[in-house]
Amino acid sequence: MGTKKHRDLVKENFGSQAEAYVQSTLHAAGEDLALLERMLGEYPEAKLLDVGTGGGHVSYLAARHVKEVTAYDLSEKMLAAVEKEAATRSLSNIMTRQGPAERLPFEDGTFDVVASRYSAHHWRDVGQGVREICRVLKPGGLFVMMDTASPGEPLRDIFLQTVEFLRDMSHVRAYSPGEWLGFVSDAAFRVNELLSLRLRYEFMSWVTRMKTPEHHVTAIREVLKAAPEEVRSYFQVEADGSFSIDEVMLIATRM
Repeated sequence: MGTKKHRDLVKENFGSQAEAYVQSTLHAAGEDLALLERMLGEYPEAKLLDVGTGGGHVSYLAARHVKEVTAYDLSEKMLAAVEKEAATRSLSNIMTRQGPAERLPFEDGTFDVVASRYSAHHWRDVGQGVREICRVLKPGGLFVMMDTASPGEPLRDIFLQTVEFLRDMSHVRAYSPGEWLGFVSDAAFRVNELLSLRLRYEFMSWVTRMKTPEHHVTAIREVLKAAPEEVRSYFQVEADGSFSIDEVMLIATRM
């Protein structure tokens, strides 16, 4: 699949579901957002970039604490939904820009803080995306990455990548904490903290939000049923198909 085709798939999948992501309770709350909010209290004059803003929940939170927020996403329809919601919330310090994470349309050293949540597993080239984030950050700037994470162990990893891809074919890969350390080290960041969190997927809202085709929903259920017991136990698979996965939260400083 070529780059253009994958980007078109991302735009199609998320553009058609923009409002669902704005209203998603899964995306609107979480331990990671609470931790981010505490950090942003120290940056009242900051310019913040939200890469892969999706439903805009990082941007809405950040706008209450920093001077200026740029919500950035590949999907124009997602950005339009964010603009509408920001106006509803009277958040006048949020602006939007469109494009891929691997090619940020900003000058070097533009931002004090860059954050990204639940987006990187859709990027074609995470290493390039992280290097771009490093470029647009000021020296000493803060980078906060939050994303679904691979558990690393091969049997668990293939299970996670399979169900994520069946649910949403724009999924590229969820990376392990060790892989994330490699990405940020290669981009000349200093790692401040690496946290492992847990995220529960309520099955029906998870597939409904993406409008996953029914035959893919059936396939996911079959994978959940057929998975080895040690995999089902790790992911805490429930009777209705709900399950829990790892989330990585990485906090780093540009050197």
